[in-house]
Amino acid sequence: MDYKKFIPCIYLENGNAVKGLQDNSVISMNPLELAISYSDNGADEIMIMDLSTQDTEHEAHLHLIKEIAQRAGVPVIGAGHINRMEDVKKILYAGCKKAILNLSKDSNLELIQEVSSKFGQDKIAGAFREFKTIKVYKKLIEQYVSELISLDELSLKESLAVTELPVLAVLPQISLDKMLSILSMKNISGISGELVNENMKEINSLKKLSSENGILVNTFEPQLKWEDFKKNSDGLLPVVVQDYKTAQVLMVAYMNRESYEMTLETGKMTYYSRSRQELWLKGSTSGHFQYVKSLSIDCDLDTLLAKVSQIGAACHTGNYSCFFTDLVKKEYDDTNPNKVFEDVFGVIKDRKIHPKEGSYTNYLFDKGIDKILKKLGEEATEIVIAAKNPNSEEIKYEISDFLYHMMVLMAEKGISWEDITTELAQR
Repeated sequence: MDYKKFIPCIYLENGNAVKGLQDNSVISMNPLELAISYSDNGADEIMIMDLSTQDTEHEAHLHLIKEIAQRAGVPVIGAGHINRMEDVKKILYAGCKKAILNLSKDSNLELIQEVSSKFGQDKIAGAFREFKTIKVYKKLIEQYVSELISLDELSLKESLAVTELPVLAVLPQISLDKMLSILSMKNISGISGELVNENMKEINSLKKLSSENGILVNTFEPQLKWEDFKKNSDGLLPVVVQDYKTAQVLMVAYMNRESYEMTLETGKMTYYSRSRQELWLKGSTSGHFQYVKSLSIDCDLDTLLAKVSQIGAACHTGNYSCFFTDLVKKEYDDTNPNKVFEDVFGVIKDRKIHPKEGSYTNYLFDKGIDKILKKLGEEATEIVIAAKNPNSEEIKYEISDFLYHMMVLMAEKGISWEDITTELAQR
């Protein structure tokens, strides 16, 4: 999609989020929490600039970036402390959609061809301050970089005139008219910096304003109107609410027209309380907001399905979901792949923390990484042998053995299933 993006920037220094490149005053001691807040309030992506000067600080920041990439719910692009191929690899392996190279450094201009060839042009962005950087190295940059990040508003127009690459503009606080003027420029891909950071809670309003001025932005613009839905006798529409990551059903509530439109405008689930007969912004008193990820309507157009990022508990009892009371239940095999993998992996991780006498898993942990790798290699070979056998049942067992040993390796190296699924999703 070619919509213009609103991208807040987190500047990391000593494990904290600071105000900017030239201002190291701390704005948050919990950058992960800040990133989630940005995402929930309508950010399209998050840019992270690592301001570390020491390798130990940089490694700590990479762990933070990895956490943010896993949990923020929007793509992350990363910059800072990049001097060689290995640094780009670490940024991308931490889960970033792109690595941003500082094009003001001659060494990075030499590096972009190498990293672009290795990881792909779409994984590499370039940051610049001076117009002459783009003018002098135009051919090299356009061949190996997929997006530019302009760090100086004063050189923005000149730079846009000499390149067709999309440009993300990092901006200070400016007027709404000037913001709209910049967003309207042909190859501006979006805006970032202080302008977005300081107005993050109003981002959906800024997107609405942009849309009203003919600028394509990523907003909640439904394909159907309220009039198209089939409401109940009270003019209300039931809403089933799910956790967007786990698909767990959290609650059921109702919307009227006003609450529906407010939900679309703010990105926060807003309902109509039948008991109080008034609008109800979920979380307004508890802080347990529900941030919209998607809204769907069923085939009869009479029930909404909302997938949300739930802050805290959905239920007033303190339970995460309102559906915590079993009425009747039959025993059944739960073969949901996600649940099975997590359950088995949970047992393996527990064995590592709480060893059990006679446990084969603990035997592997006690023998160490070489033994685990040896067994993993053996099981991989067994899969190859089984695949040559006409009996497909055999390969099923060998794959299961391999996956078990792979999970032992994951536990040994501190890798989670979410790490793996996130990496696969990014591919």
